[in-house]
Amino acid sequence: MTSASNKNLLLELFVEELPPKALKKLGEAFAAVLADSLKAQGLAAADAVATPFASPRRLAMHLTDVAPKAADRSVQQKLMPVAVALDASGNATPALLKKLAGVGADASVVPQLKKLPDGKAEALFLDMVVPGVALAEGLQKALDEALAKLPIPKVMTYQLADGWSDVKFVRPAHSLLALHGADVVQVYALGLNAGRETRGHRFEAAVERLQIESADSYAQQLAEQGAVIASFTERRAELLRQLQAAAAKEGLTPIEDEALLDEVTALVERPNVLTCQFETEFLTVPQECLILTMKANQKYFPLLDGEGRLTHKFLVVSNIKPADASAVIGGNERVVRPRLSDAKFFFDQDRKKSLADRVPGLAKVVYHGKLGTQGERVDRVRAIAKAIAEMLGGGALSAQVDQAAHLAKADLLTDMVGEFPELQGIMGGYYARHDGLAEAVAFAIEDHYKPRFAGDELPRNEVGLIVALADKLETLVGLFGIGQLPTGDKDPFALRRHALGVVRMLSERAGSLGLDALIQAAVPAFGSQIQDPTAALAEFIFDRLAGALREQGYSAKEVDAVLALRPQRLADVGQRLAAVRTFAALPEAESLAAANKRIANILKKVETPVEARIDAALLTEAAEQHLATALKNVQPIADSLFHAGQYEASLRELAMLKGPVDAFFDGVMVNAEDPALRANRLGLLKTLHEAMNRVADLSRLAS
Repeated sequence: MTSASNKNLLLELFVEELPPKALKKLGEAFAAVLADSLKAQGLAAADAVATPFASPRRLAMHLTDVAPKAADRSVQQKLMPVAVALDASGNATPALLKKLAGVGADASVVPQLKKLPDGKAEALFLDMVVPGVALAEGLQKALDEALAKLPIPKVMTYQLADGWSDVKFVRPAHSLLALHGADVVQVYALGLNAGRETRGHRFEAAVERLQIESADSYAQQLAEQGAVIASFTERRAELLRQLQAAAAKEGLTPIEDEALLDEVTALVERPNVLTCQFETEFLTVPQECLILTMKANQKYFPLLDGEGRLTHKFLVVSNIKPADASAVIGGNERVVRPRLSDAKFFFDQDRKKSLADRVPGLAKVVYHGKLGTQGERVDRVRAIAKAIAEMLGGGALSAQVDQAAHLAKADLLTDMVGEFPELQGIMGGYYARHDGLAEAVAFAIEDHYKPRFAGDELPRNEVGLIVALADKLETLVGLFGIGQLPTGDKDPFALRRHALGVVRMLSERAGSLGLDALIQAAVPAFGSQIQDPTAALAEFIFDRLAGALREQGYSAKEVDAVLALRPQRLADVGQRLAAVRTFAALPEAESLAAANKRIANILKKVETPVEARIDAALLTEAAEQHLATALKNVQPIADSLFHAGQYEASLRELAMLKGPVDAFFDGVMVNAEDPALRANRLGLLKTLHEAMNRVADLSRLAS
C-alpha cells in the first residue's frame, strides 16, 4: 500500500490533567481504536505501526504509512432473491429497480447482474466499485469512535468558549492537533478544530505554544521545546532509571511497586528524582505502616537496605527541575513528617489496648444484614477452624488455632487499620507480639487473609493455614448459604478469589483434607441462618479450579476428564492430570476412550441400576470370557497402583485391555434377548467402566 503520497499521521488531544491511575489505559485505548479504525477503512495497512503517547495533559497517536485516500474497492453487492427481482418474463420488477436506485444504479445494469446460489435459492448480485474514503473523513470517523470508546472512569461536563454549549469528557480539552506529514487534517472534536499547535510543560517549556512541524517531529519537539517526554513507556523507563540510579548512590534499593510506578509516571511530564530523608525515630513504627503512608498519601518511593528493611531515606519524583533542588527536597521532607507522626501516634495508641480487649467491640460492627456482626462471624470462624484442626490432629494445634481465630479480626477496631485498611492482619500480628502471644499465633493472625491475590504467598505455618481456610470458608459457605452468589462480573465479596485461595491451600498445603467434608464441617457453625450450600459451593470451587488449570496450560479435555470425577483431595489433581496426559499419548488411548464413551452411553440407557457383578457361568462368548479374564488379571494391579497414588502406572496397566475390549464390541451383542445374559454383560461393562475411570473419566478424552 506504500506510495509517495502516503505519510505518517499524528493526532493529539491536549487536555487538563488526566486521572493518573487511568492514564495508561486511556492512552493505549485512544491509540488502538484510532489505528484499528484507520486500518479497517483502508487508510493504513494492516502492518502500519501505531505509537501511543500519553502524558498528564495529552493523549496522542503516531501512525506510519497513512494514505491521503483509501483505494477504491470492488465489491459484490447482494440485491435480492431472483424470484423477487425478476418477473416471469425475466424483466426487472419494481422492487429490483427500487433496490438498484438505493445503491446508485439503474435499470441499465440489469443485464450485468449475476445469478448466484444463496442458500437454497438464487439471488442477484451487482459488481460495484466503492470509492475509497478520504483521510479527513476517515480520521473524523476514527476520532469519534476513539472518543466514544475511551475507558473514562468518570465523565466531566464543561462549557465551551461560546458560553452556551456543554461537552462531556474526562477532562476539559483545549486543543486538537492532526498532521498528515506536515499538512493539517481538518477534523473536529469536543468543540475544537484541528491545527498544528500544542503546549509543552506547564512551567519549563521553552515556548508557551509549540507549532509542530510534522507528524514525525512531534515527540522531538515536545522533548526539546516543550520539556515533555510524551511517550508513557519512555517516561516510565526514564523514571525507573533515575530511581535505580539515585538508590544505588545511597547503597539502597527502591521499593518495587508497578502500580505506583505507573501512577507517578502519569503525574509528571518529565521526571526528576530527588533523595530525601526523615527522622530515624519513626523507624520504631512497623515498616509496613511507614511504607504505605509514603506510597499512598505522598507517592514517594521508600528505600530499603540489603536485607529488605526500611531506611530513613526515600525518593520523590518532581515535575520540575530547578537548578537548586534544596527547596523541593525540604518541602517534601516537611510534608511527610506529619504523616509519619500520625502513623507513630496510631501505633502507640493502639498498643495501649490488647487485642483480646478489643474483641467484644466486634459485636457492634455489622458484617452482613443476614449474617450478623463481625463478632458473630468470629464465633463462626472459631468453630470452623476448630473443626479443621481436629481433622488435622487436634491437641495443642487446636488451642493455638482457637486463640488465633478468636483474635484475628480484633485489629479492625484499631486506629491504624481504620486509617489504612490494607494493613488488617498485618497490624494484628504486631499487636499480638506486643501482647506476648506465641509467634505461631502472631503469624497466623498476620497471615489469615492470605492468599490475598493470585500468586500471593500462603500462610507460613499450620495454625495460619487453618485459620485462613476457616476465614475463607466462613465467607463462602455463609454467602452461598443465603443465596448471594457472584453474577457476571459482579463479585462484591470476592468469592471467586476466596475460592481460588481455598483451592491453593488444599492443593499445596492441606492435601489430606477432602473438599466436601471441609464444606460440611463449616455448615453447622451457621445454625439455622443458612441453607446447606455444599453441592453448589463445591461446583463453584471446581469451576474456579478448572479455569486455573486451563490457564496453566492443560487442555479442556484433560481438565474435564479429571474433574468430572470430583476428586476430593485437590492435592492429587496435578498427578491425575499428568497421568491423563501420558495416557492420552499412548497408542491404545483413542480406542479405549471411545470404548469408554460407548460403555457410558450403553449404561446410561439402562432403566434399572446396573451392578458391577460378573457371573462366570453366564459368559458364553469367547470374547466376553477373554475380556473378563483380562479384567480379572489387570484390575487388582491397577487398583493397587491407584491406591498408592501411582496414577500414571495405573492407567498404563489399564491400557492392556484395549485388545479384549475391541474384540468384545466386535463379537458380542450386549443387548442379548436372554435377560440373564444381558444383565451379566451389562455387569461386565459396569465393572470395566468402574475400573477404567478411577483416575479420570476417560470417556471425556474421546473425540
